[in-house]
Amino acid sequence: MLKPNDLPLICLPTELSDEAAATLVEFLHELTAALEQHYFAQLHRYHRQNRPPDPELDLGAHRVTPCDEPPF
Repeated sequence: MLKPNDLPLICLPTELSDEAAATLVEFLHELTAALEQHYFAQLHRYHRQNRPPDPELDLGAHRVTPCDEPPF
């Protein structure tokens, strides 16, 4: 099982002050937000094409509700 410092692609600093850790995480959040904004159209298209179908959103399907049922 991988441990936090065994990540294959990055090497995380092991001894950071609280302030440095907070600054690093804030930077990573800002970087992520910038990437999401820059690639928004592509991300949106990818997720729209790859999400599983949601039966609740299928407008062609008619579900029977208590109001649709006959009284007897």
